[in-house]
Amino acid sequence: MPLSVSVTCPDMDTARMLARAALEARLVACANILPGVESHFWWEGNLNHEKEALLILKSTEECRAQLVSLIQTRHPYELPAITWFSDDAPDQVKEWIAQEIGSGG
Repeated sequence: MPLSVSVTCPDMDTARMLARAALEARLVACANILPGVESHFWWEGNLNHEKEALLILKSTEECRAQLVSLIQTRHPYELPAITWFSDDAPDQVKEWIAQEIGSGG
């Protein structure tokens, strides 16, 4: 089943580094980076806001645990806000994701 995983990053360099690591590990078929995201959030009892980049990764449920672990290990935040949801996609997209993750290229 296709899966979209998202995480905010402090900057474009971090988002690019995580995208490349996930791609090289063959845990994702594609990474999208949206710069200029403005995040407003509670952290340690304080209301904060930051400029961030949003990283969206196209993966599978089978790779989720490894992908989350990779992000947690390499992300500079103490608690990266990793979220995911299952995608319904056309069969061709499902096949492409599975092929890119499973075949090694």
